[in-house]
Amino acid sequence: MGSRRKARVAALQVLYELTFTAHEPMESLALLASEKGLTPEACDFSSELIQGVLDSKSKLDGFIERFAPAFPVEQMAVVDRTILHLAIFEILFRGTTPVKVTINEAVELAKAFGSDSSPRLVNGVLGSIVAKHGANKIDGTEHNRVR
Repeated sequence: MGSRRKARVAALQVLYELTFTAHEPMESLALLASEKGLTPEACDFSSELIQGVLDSKSKLDGFIERFAPAFPVEQMAVVDRTILHLAIFEILFRGTTPVKVTINEAVELAKAFGSDSSPRLVNGVLGSIVAKHGANKIDGTEHNRVR
């Protein structure tokens, strides 16, 4: 497993944990990084993802509500919602990873940690967001043009 995927898995695990606890995010990441042997670069990437999702949570939920109206955010499986948060943040707010890579990584996380229907849900929601917003950051800065 590549360093970036390990970082995404760690971010997913920390964000999932925070859904049910009042732990400090970076303390949880430090423990997980030590257990998993994450590189400093992977820890930095995980930290950026975690903090970005936490800072943008209401906006991310708004995208899920808009592009998955049949799946109310509060009723969505925590794993699915967290994977979507990570991927939407990475596509629309961070924007340095190619969109296709981010979607593929999110689908792989859904296969590994979600239910049988999770990959289809994640792929569908992310595909709809990219179709509507293209590969432009939410602030309008262009990047990662989808071809």
